[in-house]
Amino acid sequence: MPETVTAAETIAAISTPPGEGAIAIVRLSGATAVATANAVFRGADLTQVASHTIHYGHIIDPANRQVVDEVMVSVMRAPKTFTREDVIEINCHGGIVATNRILQIVLQAGARLAEPGEFTKRAFLNGRIDLTQAESVMDIIRAKTDRAMQVAENTLDGDLRKLITTLRQDILEVLAQVEVNIDYPEYDTDELTTKLMLAKAQAVLTRVDALLATATTGKVLREGLATAIIGRPNVGKSSILNRLLHEDKAIVTDVAGTTRDVLEEYVNVQGVPLKLVDTAGIRDTADKVEKIGVARSKQALTAADLVLLVLDASQPLTADDRELIALTQTKRRIVVLNKQDLPAQLDRTELAQLVPQAEWLETTATSSVGLAPLASRIAQLFNTGVTNSQTQVMVANARQADLLRQAQTSLHSVIDGIHAGMPIDLVQIDMTAAWDQLGEITGDAAPDELITQLFSQFCLGK
Repeated sequence: MPETVTAAETIAAISTPPGEGAIAIVRLSGATAVATANAVFRGADLTQVASHTIHYGHIIDPANRQVVDEVMVSVMRAPKTFTREDVIEINCHGGIVATNRILQIVLQAGARLAEPGEFTKRAFLNGRIDLTQAESVMDIIRAKTDRAMQVAENTLDGDLRKLITTLRQDILEVLAQVEVNIDYPEYDTDELTTKLMLAKAQAVLTRVDALLATATTGKVLREGLATAIIGRPNVGKSSILNRLLHEDKAIVTDVAGTTRDVLEEYVNVQGVPLKLVDTAGIRDTADKVEKIGVARSKQALTAADLVLLVLDASQPLTADDRELIALTQTKRRIVVLNKQDLPAQLDRTELAQLVPQAEWLETTATSSVGLAPLASRIAQLFNTGVTNSQTQVMVANARQADLLRQAQTSLHSVIDGIHAGMPIDLVQIDMTAAWDQLGEITGDAAPDELITQLFSQFCLGK
């Protein structure tokens, strides 16, 4: 972790979403934050008030001394703040004009407009949080379910940091022992050190493997389970989408081929975040536009984590149905037999030869019949193999997972090198690499370029 940094500049930004609202917040952070706010505030002398107090007053324009807005100002002095710097939060009336006017006045008084994520970056640079906690801030903001929110909260509390720190400490103990062997070869403790390194490498590898096993679940909680609704034209795909969303997002008609493009929407299904993808009906067609839609549907099918394959139970299986059954054979899927309200024409005996009956589920999307069991089946599929995710330490993103894989490779090299009888000082190189790779996860060994790139993805004012 970098040493505490005291930034020379005081930064400011609007920390609430743009648009109309009851309240908006203009945030300042830096050594002169209190003095800057005090220069444009009519009310108590903010430079003299106690920390972590809130004060009623008005923001004035120093150029003409006119009142801009009636506000409440929170004063929070370092180091007990998010950034570990002096922080001011001006709570003003929501709205684009008033909020931007206050921001401009604060900037004219000496603050600089903050870069995206700069408040959180300062919290990291000043040792308030590590990189995993910084990333969890955005995960909390973007959480689509209570479950995703809880996992992000666990990371913000430092659960992942504590685990990574423990693993790095285990590695460091071995590296220190190797250095002793190199500095004092007369003690001849190589054999004991080798045994210690092997035991530690295996123990750390076990924990790394367990962490990596959570990466898929963490990705789904963060980004949503990519769920493609697939089927030939006019089997009820768009109706199922609308019922799951509880609103009419997709156009539904009796005309086959109404959906020409891919439609994406997010929905929370029994705690599982779904990125639902309604696709154009897949069939052989001469229509140029429909062909493009079919190609995109097949791309969505390939990328999907889960497939809802919709069949029309009121019609016999077609060649297109059989092709889709074959295409989805290796995917995690639910076969939805739709239109149960119509006379049955689909041969279930034939279907049973193509699809295990356990994968079937019957619905009538136009009246929501069968949609509750469908939601339960989706949640059941997602939860299979996922235990106690609300309290489990989880990998939240691709950056963390990639670094864990690098550490995994380095630890395997350590174990293989020891078994091959390599000198301990050579095996040490891979052990050191694992230590560095784990350190990049928390930011203890992260290059400046990575830190800059990571925080640039944050929203302005955070």
